[in-house]
Amino acid sequence: MVLFVGVTLVVLLLAYFCNTGENVQLHMDSMGPRTISVDRDLQRKGPGGMTRQQALNLWICGGIYVILASLSACRIASGNDYWVYVDMFNLISQGRHVSSEFGFNALVRLMQYFFGTQGYSYLPIFGLFSLLTVYFFLRAIYEQGDWFLGALFLFLMNGYYFSSFNSVRYYLVLAIALYSSKYVLRGEYLKFILWILAASAFHKSVLVVIPLYLGANWLAGIRLKGWHYAAGALLAASLVFGRDMYRFVIFKIYPYYENSMFDTVDYSLSNIGKCLGTLVLSLLCYRRVIRDNRRNRFYFFLNLGGLALYTCGAFIPEVSRVAYYLILPQIFLIPNLLRGIENKIIRRLLTAGTALVFIAYFGLFLRSAYDVNVRLLPYLNWIFN
Repeated sequence: MVLFVGVTLVVLLLAYFCNTGENVQLHMDSMGPRTISVDRDLQRKGPGGMTRQQALNLWICGGIYVILASLSACRIASGNDYWVYVDMFNLISQGRHVSSEFGFNALVRLMQYFFGTQGYSYLPIFGLFSLLTVYFFLRAIYEQGDWFLGALFLFLMNGYYFSSFNSVRYYLVLAIALYSSKYVLRGEYLKFILWILAASAFHKSVLVVIPLYLGANWLAGIRLKGWHYAAGALLAASLVFGRDMYRFVIFKIYPYYENSMFDTVDYSLSNIGKCLGTLVLSLLCYRRVIRDNRRNRFYFFLNLGGLALYTCGAFIPEVSRVAYYLILPQIFLIPNLLRGIENKIIRRLLTAGTALVFIAYFGLFLRSAYDVNVRLLPYLNWIFN
């Protein structure tokens, strides 16, 4: 636990000196005319079109990447499904049937071609997934987080990074989904769909973000009318009264979930609380921060969808596998909401209160990391253990 806390503190200390506001403008508005003028300004600031702050940002992000990727890539026997994946690698090497998607299987075979199938040959496979997962998460935060420190703080405090030691396929596609959301916001829908289709070769659950992200983006760009609210209420009601229909579809896609240990009704009170808290803060700051900002409206509707899933769709096996696609962008929305509060005293109080809440959540997360169903602690690595 000391190692996890120490790494978190070091990474956040580095992030304090990173200012990505201008960088976010470049990446999120790159299709608009404003980009051209910004690029010309940058070209006058240095041989590479890079300011001192932008160069510092890259060095800081590079250092953060090395720290986080190394911690993840060097682990061994960390995660409750670590040896499950090792068994899966062995089955793939033997040409036997596994339930994982073809892209994952092909990448494992490629790694086994170079590193063999004996001994500790599974370590490079875990290492590669760690490098890719951290890369897409960190790049998404770098390009989309107006307040880099705030977004990275929430990413770490929510346990997303440390949880990626488990379910390596899922967290890779979760990172890709977060990264590719920028293409939705920029109107580059073909790029977005291609990224998601590529990710689905590793975990097909990511396909749900195509209608969810496109739908949230559509809602973010229109003025809501009465029938929109009625349609939303009907959709939420369908989760309550039409659960048999949803379960039929889910078990057609994931038949092994039916009547399994995951086929339970599970209300995640912590995630419901996070969604409700974000919703309340959004409504308080709606006029100033959300109403005229399409990107924040996009995140707002995703959070609303996540709340609906956690409250009305708790019957879905491992509902967080879908809901995380919707609530992960909270790491961008919450800092934007806090920074948009005009009153300095209220802003500081709410920021401090929000930070304390998530620090407490992180403490509870670390305490649960010793549980046999999580098993992220004690941390072991192949260098010293």
